[in-house]
Amino acid sequence: MLLCLALAAQALLVSAAVAADSTTVIRSALQNTVDCPSCLGLLTSLKPVAQSGNDALITQLTGLCIQLGAADPDVCAGVVEGAGPVLGQALRQINTTGSTAERLCDALMGVCVSKTPTAFTVKFPKPAPAHPKIFKSRGRAPFRVVHLSDVHIDRQYTPGSEANCTKPICCRDFADSPTVPTLPAGPNGNSHCDSPVPLADSMLAAIERLKPTFSIFTGDVAERAVWLVNQSDVYADLHDFNAEMASKLSAPIFPSIGLRCFPFFCRSLTSSMIGNHDTSPVNLFARTTSNTVNNSQWVFDIQSSDWERWIKGSAASQVDHHSGSYSALVSGTNLRIMAVNTQYWYKQNFWLYDSDVQRPDPNGIISFMVDQLQAAEDAGERMWIIGHIPIGGGDLSNYYNQVLQRYKNTIAGQFFGHTHGDQFQIAYSNYSDQTAHTAVSAALIVGACGNPAFKVYDIDPDTFEVMDSSVFFTNASDAHFQVNPQWSLYYSARETYGPLVGLSPREPLSPAFWHNLTEVFQTNDTEFQTYNARISRGGAVSACDATCKNTTICDLRAFRSENNCDTPTPGLSLRRRTRGDSHGSDACEGTGIAQIFSNMVSVLG
Repeated sequence: MLLCLALAAQALLVSAAVAADSTTVIRSALQNTVDCPSCLGLLTSLKPVAQSGNDALITQLTGLCIQLGAADPDVCAGVVEGAGPVLGQALRQINTTGSTAERLCDALMGVCVSKTPTAFTVKFPKPAPAHPKIFKSRGRAPFRVVHLSDVHIDRQYTPGSEANCTKPICCRDFADSPTVPTLPAGPNGNSHCDSPVPLADSMLAAIERLKPTFSIFTGDVAERAVWLVNQSDVYADLHDFNAEMASKLSAPIFPSIGLRCFPFFCRSLTSSMIGNHDTSPVNLFARTTSNTVNNSQWVFDIQSSDWERWIKGSAASQVDHHSGSYSALVSGTNLRIMAVNTQYWYKQNFWLYDSDVQRPDPNGIISFMVDQLQAAEDAGERMWIIGHIPIGGGDLSNYYNQVLQRYKNTIAGQFFGHTHGDQFQIAYSNYSDQTAHTAVSAALIVGACGNPAFKVYDIDPDTFEVMDSSVFFTNASDAHFQVNPQWSLYYSARETYGPLVGLSPREPLSPAFWHNLTEVFQTNDTEFQTYNARISRGGAVSACDATCKNTTICDLRAFRSENNCDTPTPGLSLRRRTRGDSHGSDACEGTGIAQIFSNMVSVLG
């Protein structure tokens, strides 16, 4: 008996020594992570821990996070526990010096960044028609569509609680909240917090007053307390907001899948989309090729059931069987809306790194897009594409661009959320010759962070092109905001930008219009700086110098990521945030495992 106890004690001591040794190795690797090779070295040092089990990896990373003060202890524990098993699976399956590992380093640390996509040629069932159908306007009065996104509703928002806390979001009664808050949360929200229910209700009431023909919703419902939120919480969040939209909006809604974020806002026929925050753990959508039962089918199940009232049975079935994507015809029109679940290419979806085999079309989503577009072309319909994450980043932008070029005569509009900014992206038939003539499509992105907002589109009933895009917002700095938020017109793109580019009365806001606007921004700095302020509706405006301006304009013209002008300096992204700044550059997305790694490197550096 004594011998057994002695051997057990010796084993515990050995295990503790091994754990301490691996902690030292990992800490040293974190401290030395400044570029791509050193990040690959960090992954190599983490792999033996992952091979000993998820619990060991979670314990190591949580301990280091707390020890270094990279986040509050509860945030460290919750974030690592959520993403740790998926990170562990990736580390066990891949070569930690290979191309997949480089992509993982890009996601975790912002190093090993490459704009060269994995080669993939999209296959089409038919060539483009020699004489495509022409959709011509008859000059009829436009109809109205509302676009909302990234609502990030915090149902535990507590008026009077601390609004200036040390966590990624505030305005809740956390266990370690101060007895007397330094900045009490108002009843209708604070820029350090997600949206309270009354603010969301006031937005829905404002939308209803505008009497849209239908609405589109591009995802992200749940709050950004990602270290606390579980599957049950997200399930309730999604179901509750679906019910609220149904009860408060009389027109239909077309939704899409989101990731899960409504930061002091953020995201009527209504079409919805699932966002990256609309699953738990956050951002993690397992592919059908992933060796796991931890998938997001439950998200598709609830949205399929809840959305059937708007998109009808066939499209609701597609949500369930096509990973959250669907296609539905708008009643009484020749317009079809296709929601595409773009989260499967989001670089913070760590299931992307569970194999060294590259899978350009996860779950057959691109094939689904092609099938639906071909059917629309054959039927003489026009198509809108809605999604949560804009296309102009990562490999998807190349593959999607192939689809866009093939069906450019069918696609009349593209609408996204996620960035929380009032922005747009332009696609060209020739990216080496970016002109108004070669501009073939434009994607419109609705804002959320800053002053809460939604967009209203005036749509030509014959061509289904956007004739005007107007932003409605409520000014959080207004004296009446905490009593009764007032929603009003911020600006109309047609009225504001039309005179700058010589837009005639019958012309739509075409891709050429948006390109010509970027040319105005190049030569007129006053107009560009006004645009820069409008991105957040004047809330927490970031300064933009000449270099920033050139990059911004380049990115507006870069529907394909390989054409953008982002040139990150190795290691720069690791130290971009000020230590302890929970509301910094990634405030709209909340704290995830990448933020934890970045903070640890920043502390050690």
